[in-house]
Amino acid sequence: MKGLSERFERIMMAITFAEAGEHETSREILREEKRISANDRLRPSDRPRKGMRAAPPRN
Repeated sequence: MKGLSERFERIMMAITFAEAGEHETSREILREEKRISANDRLRPSDRPRKGMRAAPPRN
C-alpha cells in the first residue's frame, strides 16, 4: 500500500507544478517515478529458483 500512496503523491505533485506553469519540472517528476519503479522490479536472476528434483526410482 505504501507504493500506491507514494505514486499518488508524486502524480499530485506533478499536477501542482503543471498548473503553476512549471511544465518541465512536472515532466522531471514523472520521469523520476518511472526510473524508480523500473529499478524496484525483480530481475530474473534475482528471483529465487526452485530446486530441481530427480524422478523417483521405479521399482
